[in-house]
Amino acid sequence: MSGELVLVHRDAALLAQAAAARLLTALADAQAARGTAHLVLTGGRNGNALLAALAAHPARDAVDWAHVDLWWGDERYLPAGDPDRNAVQAAAFLDAVRPLGARVHEMPPADGGTPAEAAADRYAADLAAAAAPGAQLPVFDVLLLGVGPDAHVASLFPGHPGTERTDATVIAVHDSPKPPPTRLSLTLPALHHARQVWLLAAGEDKADAVALARTSPGAATAPAGAVHGTERTLWLLDEAAVGKPA
Repeated sequence: MSGELVLVHRDAALLAQAAAARLLTALADAQAARGTAHLVLTGGRNGNALLAALAAHPARDAVDWAHVDLWWGDERYLPAGDPDRNAVQAAAFLDAVRPLGARVHEMPPADGGTPAEAAADRYAADLAAAAAPGAQLPVFDVLLLGVGPDAHVASLFPGHPGTERTDATVIAVHDSPKPPPTRLSLTLPALHHARQVWLLAAGEDKADAVALARTSPGAATAPAGAVHGTERTLWLLDEAAVGKPA
């Protein structure tokens, strides 16, 4: 199992700024070692704050974005342009790096009546096309995950059958306990295909989830506690998320 590190920042704003700086360094290091980098993005409150900080960071262009592949850990299965889609909420960051050549791999939208299962298969094929010969996935250098108040990550929820899927890299999630009801998500085996997994949580409403996940009770109870990087697992938290006073 990878080494685990917990970093606690004063507040959510400082967490986003520090995580952005750390991420730029991680991507530059990956490019120095291998010439390219694969980054898995996350949405939600903390993921969006990190991406906004990344877009505005003065050292943003220290990364050669033309040699970065950007993936998503999950997506709300909604029509293209819907404001609730993760990719739409990340527009400021994506609009900043696309002109620099970043390869942005958005999960398919719910357009044209395409079943979610077919959309999941399409994204799985995109991942396989970027992988080494014979592999189903590229090796992700950094995989970002926001921790939900129920300790879910991506669109893998406690007690939901998606946490048990090992037969695919990308799945359609139906009857999600969090709207919208239909989503696309990487599976736990896919999430484990990362050198570094970074779990983000800020706010008092995340404190119980962080405490539960840190006890590693299993994916069925707390998916956030079941994801580990092959080299490092990093918990990026603010004081409120660990129950400390602001």
